[in-house]
This record gives sequence, structure tokens and C-alpha cells, in this order.
Amino acid sequence: MVERNVGAVLVLDDRGRLTGIMTERDLMRAVGRGLHEQAVVADCMTSDPETVEADATTSHAAVLMIHGGFRHLPVVEGEDVVGMLSIRDLVRIVLEDSAPRGA
Repeated sequence: MVERNVGAVLVLDDRGRLTGIMTERDLMRAVGRGLHEQAVVADCMTSDPETVEADATTSHAAVLMIHGGFRHLPVVEGEDVVGMLSIRDLVRIVLEDSAPRGA
């Protein structure tokens, strides 16, 4: 995560199915619990995270994130992961829609 400068990564099983998400918050909680050197991702990640379908509205995604208290949301088409939406992505959309053009 540090190497790629990202705040979250999706965790997939050997068939490419989403099993979890590892976030900065998950890591901080693990450190607070006394993370040991032999810990693996499965020990720290959020299992079975909330997801949003690719054709969902950004408003729906924002409501899920706000009510769920998280900043990253996996995007799926059926069982296939097709991306991840961040709160930063949503802020950019809102700003683009509300900012005056050419300013």
C-alpha cells in the first residue's frame, strides 16, 4: 500500500472472487491490537466488504459509504470485481458538477 500510495487494497481468492478489503484503518487497528510479525492479510482485513454494482448511482455509493463509515467501496458486476470507488472519487464528481466552468 505504501509502495503504490493507496489507502486500500482488495483481497481476492484464488478464483478472483472478492473476500475482503485491507484499509489503512484495518492496519491501524491491527497495530493497536499488537500486530505480530507472522500476521497475514486475512488476520487484519475486513471480510466480506460492502459492495456496489457498477451501474449504481454515485449518490447510492455515497450513502453506503457515509452510513457504513468507510472511504473505499469495491465495485462489482455480479461476482466480478471491476474497480474500487473512493470518497475522493466522489468529491471530485461533486466538485466538477458544482464548480463554475473556466474559473
